[in-house]
Amino acid sequence: MTTLTAPRDTAAAPLLRRGGLVLAAIAIVFAAALLAGGRFGLMLAIGLGFGIVLEGLRFGFAGPWRAMILRRDPAGLWAQLLAIGIVTLVALPMISAGTGELTGAQAPVGFAMIAGAFIFGAAMQVVLGCGSGTLVNAGSGNAVALVALPFFAIGSFAGAYHLIWWTDLGALPIISFSGWRGVAVTLLGLAAIAALLWKLAPPEHRRLPRRLVVAAVLVAAFAILNLIVSGQPWGVVYGLGLWAAKAASAAGADLSGSAFWSAPGSLERLKSSILTDYTSLTNIGIVLGAFLVASWRVGGLSQKIPALPLQAWLAAIVAGFLLGYSSRLAFGCNVGAFFSGISTGSLHGWVWFAAAFVGSIYGIRLRSLVKLEPKP
Repeated sequence: MTTLTAPRDTAAAPLLRRGGLVLAAIAIVFAAALLAGGRFGLMLAIGLGFGIVLEGLRFGFAGPWRAMILRRDPAGLWAQLLAIGIVTLVALPMISAGTGELTGAQAPVGFAMIAGAFIFGAAMQVVLGCGSGTLVNAGSGNAVALVALPFFAIGSFAGAYHLIWWTDLGALPIISFSGWRGVAVTLLGLAAIAALLWKLAPPEHRRLPRRLVVAAVLVAAFAILNLIVSGQPWGVVYGLGLWAAKAASAAGADLSGSAFWSAPGSLERLKSSILTDYTSLTNIGIVLGAFLVASWRVGGLSQKIPALPLQAWLAAIVAGFLLGYSSRLAFGCNVGAFFSGISTGSLHGWVWFAAAFVGSIYGIRLRSLVKLEPKP
């Protein structure tokens, strides 16, 4: 009898585990709603959706850029452009027609912004993760991301602390495209980049897999929900910096010397629960969503700690810090600047994309030099 029932028990174990994961995710969202309010619970659910899609359908930013640079495979980049285009069609008209309740990811173009985007592009290729990518990789058990993530948060805090000094070096006024004219300009720009990628790609790479189409549509849908529920575009970097700022404040650090962290809005968030900060909630949701997907798969969190030399781990720490610091100077990462910046009509999103992509070219070379992988 034991011999006959054991296989059934073994087969049922994954189902029970997966059912438990679903119930745990639902319980976490309900707990957030009860503790902080329904809107905040919904934001956590949106973050979970992001994490599940990004990890489950392998939609990312750093990897697709790497694929284009090394193999001229534009599929991942096309998916990013598609998602941005969908959000643009909805977000720009809503923001233009609104009463100020919805805001775009607007920022000025300046020396520090361009340099920050370039450094971010290089650093994200060193650890193979941008802002959202580092969260996803950490949630799925990637050891390099788990090392880089806390230093990303510290770097974001430090970059925000010094932000005003850097922006005083010189910047243009904020330039943005609004309304349906902005939609037309943005979609034409996205189409032009997509066409250029088509021309550069070899014939075998001139296709967009259905998986990435589905992922792009879902990411766009969650980004639109993020805008509607929170009133602001999808972002990552601010939440990470806030975590480090809260830790510094709790340790007795005086943040009054920073114009950024002593501003009324920042002071209010420092005093409030993380469960009332929209960006923190989506960040937490991304990590949890990636963890759920990785745990759902056969074998669960089976990623092993790579046998890397000390030089590589130190590089991950430095790259993590630079990801946070440079993204504050650049007014966002691939999500907050590139994705949300372009989709809500900000010129800085386009400039960020160009500078970060060039930085990625050098970052790919740097990754092999610091022994994180063999030379390509």
